[in-house]
Amino acid sequence: MTRIARFEHDGSIRHAIVESDDTLRLIKGDILGDWTASDETVPLAQVRLLAPVDPPNIIAIGLNYRKHAEESGMAIPERPVIFFKTTTALNNPGDPIMLPRMAPDEVDYECELVIIIGRRARHVSREKALEYVLGYTCGNDVSARDCQNRLDVQWARAKSFDTFAPMGPWLETDLDPDNVRIMTRLNGEVMQDSNTNDLIFSCRELISYLSANMTLLPGTVIMTGTPSGVGFARKPPVFLRSGDTVEVEIAGIGVLSNPVVAE
Repeated sequence: MTRIARFEHDGSIRHAIVESDDTLRLIKGDILGDWTASDETVPLAQVRLLAPVDPPNIIAIGLNYRKHAEESGMAIPERPVIFFKTTTALNNPGDPIMLPRMAPDEVDYECELVIIIGRRARHVSREKALEYVLGYTCGNDVSARDCQNRLDVQWARAKSFDTFAPMGPWLETDLDPDNVRIMTRLNGEVMQDSNTNDLIFSCRELISYLSANMTLLPGTVIMTGTPSGVGFARKPPVFLRSGDTVEVEIAGIGVLSNPVVAE
């Protein structure tokens, strides 16, 4: 496995290979181009981890787990349901999710496997789709459900408030994306616990389908959908509150943790 972290240290932003729980080996070059590992290391405890890439686009997929479609009372989609999150929603591991002043009351969590595209992709076949992947990371598709389901009746604003796209803690280059455990914990309590084998459209299918519709630039993020157990589908509903801590864990990658605060 190769884990690559993006971080801030001494005023500069760098990438490094995660060598152990306490050591990063700095990378020379561009992870979206040519790069090599350097001889220089830095203690993990001395850096501030950032989202693994600064993406040109954040593409997201709705209703892509069978059990989540069922709990939402929606039919299984015949093709991927595509929406977008603004890049200003990007959030770092450890940084707070802000409950927006405009819509603080029904903010929900959504654990997601995130694909990071490594090279320009257009009209890619399913068979070759994973050759275009740089790696995978944990994501949280934070959503303001009142905006999504009642006020706007579409998803753009609900999904794009500042801080609503946490990603991290790093990217993993070697992973079977269609058979990994994925979960959300809220204040230590397991809320979502599933496996990507419940995906309706596999990662290969998503990359191929998306690339037939639009060019996937290097660094593009694809959020692949969330499993069952989201807050709005619970009885009674469970929404994020200031003081909460949300953790997204994906086997083979790690844990993405973010506190929740009022804006």
